[in-house]
Amino acid sequence: MFHLSKPNNKERRRETMDNKSILIAEDNDLNYFVISKMLTPIGIDIIRAENGLKALEYCKSHKEISLVLMDIKMPVMDGYEATKEIRKFRPDLPIIAQTAHATEFGKDTAFEIGCNDYLTKPIMRDQLIEVVKKYL
Repeated sequence: MFHLSKPNNKERRRETMDNKSILIAEDNDLNYFVISKMLTPIGIDIIRAENGLKALEYCKSHKEISLVLMDIKMPVMDGYEATKEIRKFRPDLPIIAQTAHATEFGKDTAFEIGCNDYLTKPIMRDQLIEVVKKYL
């Protein structure tokens, strides 16, 4: 018989990332909801941008943003263009491309324009947490 136990306070503290803010640039409400729910338990503050232009503006005005999860296909300004613009004033900010339209060309393009990493949707929680911890 197997028993699942909750992590004790010491284990819980090890997994939290208090004082870290992530910008989730995602136009799809369901995708945003799922990603934010995956990140909430580890104590990360979340800011949402519904398009690339808002992501660009938030990165300029919110210096506390420690990492960006950048959807590639968004209205107003796509993730590629937003990443290029953000790189001009925040060259060291980790930006993780996320897309449901995964191709080798898309992945190569994401790295060429300055993304640090790449996630394919549907994003699995363990994979997301691993990538976030890698850059924070």
